[in-house]
Amino acid sequence: MTLASTFISTIRAVHEFSQMSQPQVAPLQLAPTEFSDVIMTLVIGGICAFLLAYLLTFAVAAFCRKVGWLDRPAARRVHIKAVPRLGGVAMFLAFVITSLFFYAPGPNSSPNEIIIYWLLLAAGLLIVLVHAYDDVYGLKPLPKLIAQTIAVIIILGPYNGVFQGVLLFTFNNPFGKEIFDPNLPWYREPTLFLFVQNQDITFAAIPAILFTWFWTVGMMNTVNLIDGLDGLAAGVVAITALFITIISLTLQQYSIAILSAIFTGAVLGFLPHNWNPAKIFMGDSGAMFLGLGLAVLSIMGGAKLALALMLLGIPILDVAVVAINRIRRGQHPLHYDKTHLHYRLMATGLSVKRICYLFYALTFIFGSLALPLHRGYKFVGIGLVGFTMFALVIWMDRRQRQRGAPIKLGGPEPEPTVPQGNNGSTPEIAEGGDRRNAPSEYEVGSTPPDQPPPGLPDEPVRSSLPRQTSA
Repeated sequence: MTLASTFISTIRAVHEFSQMSQPQVAPLQLAPTEFSDVIMTLVIGGICAFLLAYLLTFAVAAFCRKVGWLDRPAARRVHIKAVPRLGGVAMFLAFVITSLFFYAPGPNSSPNEIIIYWLLLAAGLLIVLVHAYDDVYGLKPLPKLIAQTIAVIIILGPYNGVFQGVLLFTFNNPFGKEIFDPNLPWYREPTLFLFVQNQDITFAAIPAILFTWFWTVGMMNTVNLIDGLDGLAAGVVAITALFITIISLTLQQYSIAILSAIFTGAVLGFLPHNWNPAKIFMGDSGAMFLGLGLAVLSIMGGAKLALALMLLGIPILDVAVVAINRIRRGQHPLHYDKTHLHYRLMATGLSVKRICYLFYALTFIFGSLALPLHRGYKFVGIGLVGFTMFALVIWMDRRQRQRGAPIKLGGPEPEPTVPQGNNGSTPEIAEGGDRRNAPSEYEVGSTPPDQPPPGLPDEPVRSSLPRQTSA
């Protein structure tokens, strides 16, 4: 029996045991059947996750200070105080503990929903452990990409000839009819399929597997790349998860709504600690877990993929445009420069808090627009996101020219520095190592508000030790 088979069998055994013991479980753990029960469970679960994450973050920060796992000030960093990291561990623990008490699949849930939940916890544990090690000691991109790929395999749940977990192979057709008719041509059917019409493990499922990998790994790294300013990633993810909660309620996917509310609460509980000036960083472990959670929650139950694309459209477009422009200039997609949207907004003179407010407002507006949109108009909404991105770029270029502070697109490689290690040593940075600052976490008074901070690099460094950029 393979490791995957053993793991899936264990999940099934745990689920069967929980079903047998349901009558002895507290009422909040039971799957609610009435809408009022759902709302109460959702609100209480979200509040408990918020409080638990808020308190656990204090404990994680204290532990990091005790063992010296701090992001220390250095020549190429902007923050002026040593800041703890690994805030993602607190969010993950808060989500896991709270969901174990409050989440249970409802009577109308799909049969494999509980399996997807356990697979998410397993994949999240792997992601947090690997990237927590990366936050402290540093890893090259390849091992991190391998860990992310293994996490995707886990959430796919291949077992007994079927993918027991999530597999992106169906999409709502924006140009299709609402009701299926066997006489309809394929392009007018309400649902489009990606070569397969079920979750059987076959060669025809390879495109769906690759698309699931692309969506999940892309979401993890998108969240990681927007974690460049205090509170930016946490706030955007929290708003996105909140709208996933709302749309799950409207689709009567009550158990998924409860799980999303718990996820939202865990992120919001961390946000006060990460607000500018940050008292703790979430680290790659936090950013990657948040991306994984969003990717899975947007797939569970279906009908939320377009919503996630609208809400995270600007960060996703930013990552794509920056990577494409670097390739066009003959550079590596992860090449150091200052062309990410939040850095360019800083160059216009906006403060960290104002940039966060701007991203929060755009995310909330797009979420509010996405909820009432008929699926035939989802493309219009996504097009509006693209237009907003274009307008922002035009405004930033004009503003930077007025201020005489244009962004140099080539982004010269920064000079290597020798950061202080946890034990006071000065380990050398190998060629191709991490070249990221932490413009996200700095004391605002260190730079005049009308000038961009000097030497902002591509992504923030979360460790005082040599590291690699995320794959």
